[in-house]
Amino acid sequence: MAKFSEKELAEYKAVFQSFDKDGSGQIDVKELNGCLKELKMYKSDAETLKLIAEVDKNSNSAIEFNEFLDVVLAMKQGKGGKYEFAKVYSKQKELIQVQGHSGVHSFSEEEMAAFAEHLNQCLKDDADLKHLLPIETKGTDLCKKVYDGLLLSKFINIAIPGTIDERALNKVKGSGKLSLFQVNENQNLCIEAAKSIGVITTNIGAAEMTHGEKHPHLVLGMVWQLVKIQLLNSISLKSHPELIRLLEEGETLEDLMKLTPEQLLLRWFNYHLKKAGHPKRVKNFGPDVKDSEAYTILLNQIAPGVCDKSALGLSDPEARGQKVLNNAAKLEVKAFLKAKDIASGNPRLNLAFTAAIFNKCPGLDPLSQEELEKAGLLEDDFGDSREERAFRMWINSLGIKDLYINSLYEDVKDGLALLKVIDKIHPGLVEWKKVEMNPNHRLKKVGNNNYAVELGKGKELKLSLVGIGGSDIADGNKKLILAVVWQLMRAHTLKFLAEVQAKKFGGKPVTDQMILDWANEQVKSTGSARKIGSFKDPSLSDGLYFLDLLRAVEERVVDPAYVYDPPTDEQKIENARYAISIARKLGATIFLLPEDITEVKPKMILTFIASIMSISK
Repeated sequence: MAKFSEKELAEYKAVFQSFDKDGSGQIDVKELNGCLKELKMYKSDAETLKLIAEVDKNSNSAIEFNEFLDVVLAMKQGKGGKYEFAKVYSKQKELIQVQGHSGVHSFSEEEMAAFAEHLNQCLKDDADLKHLLPIETKGTDLCKKVYDGLLLSKFINIAIPGTIDERALNKVKGSGKLSLFQVNENQNLCIEAAKSIGVITTNIGAAEMTHGEKHPHLVLGMVWQLVKIQLLNSISLKSHPELIRLLEEGETLEDLMKLTPEQLLLRWFNYHLKKAGHPKRVKNFGPDVKDSEAYTILLNQIAPGVCDKSALGLSDPEARGQKVLNNAAKLEVKAFLKAKDIASGNPRLNLAFTAAIFNKCPGLDPLSQEELEKAGLLEDDFGDSREERAFRMWINSLGIKDLYINSLYEDVKDGLALLKVIDKIHPGLVEWKKVEMNPNHRLKKVGNNNYAVELGKGKELKLSLVGIGGSDIADGNKKLILAVVWQLMRAHTLKFLAEVQAKKFGGKPVTDQMILDWANEQVKSTGSARKIGSFKDPSLSDGLYFLDLLRAVEERVVDPAYVYDPPTDEQKIENARYAISIARKLGATIFLLPEDITEVKPKMILTFIASIMSISK
């Protein structure tokens, strides 16, 4: 192992684990046979045994990682020809190779095990998942269990309740199986729903998730994002106004609102360390917590009568970690990491553990009514508006490198985010030499935003930005920021629509009226008498027009048994929720919420219909 770098070892480990399906640390005859069959290289069991024998130095009829590395080293030195197994290695590496410059992606066995355990805990009582649970915590069983889309769809609804309307899911009945068509629909719904709550799904499609065992790093990446959303979703001032107690001297509420959930969690951790009179401060969820000292002080501070500090008397890091887990269990914190994960400083698992502690016992005094009013936390527009959320999720779904929007109003102030979005919509339009890449004061931020507005008004994008200047965006004017981002979203939607439906439009720019006319024609083709005059037509509020439209796109996809016609006011939201999930099931990328339909929000309805149009045949 000393002959390889850490990066090389991680890559070779990823290839080894793609053979070692059960995570035992050995590649046995059965596992190698399976891989050979998949690679179309299988001849006979006897030939497989020969392959193992040429590598197997300790004669235990299996290939261990150090023996596997002997082959890799020989190949690296140009001597791989003496091993027949080298050919198998090369083909297997190609199979799990991700296109691009980054080579084979490794994944963490500890994280795979931890997230499998977490999903088992969260979903154990779900009757629809009996064929999938429990997930084995050794090996890559999790990657296999995501194959029909049900497991992660259900977990998405744990992370953000109500995201997926389960009526739209294809479920396994009795001992039956889903068809490949039904599996693809579930995967489409799962992936599009994940996008809508902020998961970045670059390089992830239905095929990758259906064959997750071939793409363990993609499965793990998606699961981690969902776990993170679930555990960090409530770490906000909106859910916990008492987080205002974390304000430091000279800071305003706006400063606190700029922090990501991870940053808030670190701030919270250090608040309790300081309150306990302890000198230590944590700057990360890796090296700074691996000795368990900070955890021990934190738990004792928030629950002094329950959690002791006896861990500090131990020298072994794992023994200390186990004491921390025992203390957390007393607070009914559902931890899914092991003591060794704390001791190794795994940043993802320690972040998740810290979030679980916060969610169970934040240890912050609640605010009085007077404090709430003084801080302005009772204002109706506090926190996310639905438009802000939709536009934020849309930007994040674009997969722009080094750009993730946590708070739309704050994160666009420097102009860089808007310019990156413009460059994504219209590649090459932004002349980056004109951009201030380190806008560290207001004048530079205004300059960047002026350039963004100038490009928006130009002949390529043709946005209507009358009365909007760079200073408005730099100053965080919410109304005008929403206006700018909405027009960018609309321009992107129409451009994408024109590209995927090129034959339909003959190269012409797509207009709102063209989308409206198309939708009415489609609904009419189903025999429905419903028709709308605009995207703000009040009749849209019951959701039935959209269900007719989806029926026109794919007749069998809407189950009449789940449609309320005519609906009560309460049932309108159910129709809207069903329509959104059906659209995602067909592969539409959408960011509106059911309330946007029932309240007839024309901007969001335009993008919804355009997205349905983009997937129509």
